[in-house]
Amino acid sequence: MGEDFERVADAGALDEKSMKQVMVGGKPVLLAKIGGRFYAIGNVCSHVGGPLSDGNLEGTIVTCPWHGSRFDVTSGQVVGPPARTPQPAYEVKVEGSSVLVKKR
Repeated sequence: MGEDFERVADAGALDEKSMKQVMVGGKPVLLAKIGGRFYAIGNVCSHVGGPLSDGNLEGTIVTCPWHGSRFDVTSGQVVGPPARTPQPAYEVKVEGSSVLVKKR
């Protein structure tokens, strides 16, 4: 494991099409598993700070539970208002059974 990456989960601990909050470098990050791959974006909605991991995941789109902003978990891009600012996207890799996310 490189210093730039932080272990956040066991690869088998997250079910397909699910998500959870993890901490990376002291920041809350949304970790999602879709199609056998892991993705990570900032977990604090850029609109008013809602916890994205408490929202709904459909395909690759997460909907914030507070005001309905929608983001693509593969890129952090906004796909539905009211948010206008994308979420930070994090590089993810799997080594053995560990899911690692690159610190920003």
